[in-house]
Amino acid sequence: MRKAFSSPVLWVEVIQGACPSSLRRFCTRYERGELVFLLSFTEGRQAAWRGRYLQLSATRCYSIVPPAQDSAEKDMLDRMLRVDHAGEYGANRIYAGQMAVLGRTETGPIIQKMWDQEKAHLKIFNELMADNRVRPTILMPLWNLAGFALGAGSALLGKEGAMACTVAVEESISEHYNSQIRTLMEEDPDKYKELLQLIKKFRDEEMEHHDTGLEHDAELAPAYSLMKNVIQVGCKAAIYMSERI
Repeated sequence: MRKAFSSPVLWVEVIQGACPSSLRRFCTRYERGELVFLLSFTEGRQAAWRGRYLQLSATRCYSIVPPAQDSAEKDMLDRMLRVDHAGEYGANRIYAGQMAVLGRTETGPIIQKMWDQEKAHLKIFNELMADNRVRPTILMPLWNLAGFALGAGSALLGKEGAMACTVAVEESISEHYNSQIRTLMEEDPDKYKELLQLIKKFRDEEMEHHDTGLEHDAELAPAYSLMKNVIQVGCKAAIYMSERI
């Protein structure tokens, strides 16, 4: 958490109403349609705002990622955050490349909508990486160039090529998120509840992008099956390396 407080920092959920203007500077994110923000209060205390209560939870003083109990758990969580951060970064660069080619066409708004969601994903992983002191993969410069090149190259094949790339990449990311969900469920679903919710939300949005690609003629791209398979082999290699390097 980036802001320092003198008293214990607790996650507080607004039960009713919007964020009070006096507290707006503490607001950090929206989640599942409910405004969530950080306040500094003594544990167990309640704060009233216009007759509406903010129930403070004194059970945890961390956000999405729980503190690791040992080095093995720390390594597992670090690898998850590192590879997810790299994946979202790469997806952003792919959409940047596609927008560079198709941004002024009728396909531009479709790509932009998906890119905006990827920007939101990356922003959250940037914060989680900093909060949990996880170093990014050293391959970030490579993913910067490779992602943009893949996005621009696929877009040069037209709308269908860009959408075929989207289907291949988003399917790979969704499968990767599903693998992480299975791992966390096997470990401790209660402990990792917040992290599971986040990954499931991102997984669902990646699948929306996948479906958008299919709806916009991805399968009509030249050599669609070959293109999809080649991209997905590259995605699997990128996932493997980003976890470890």
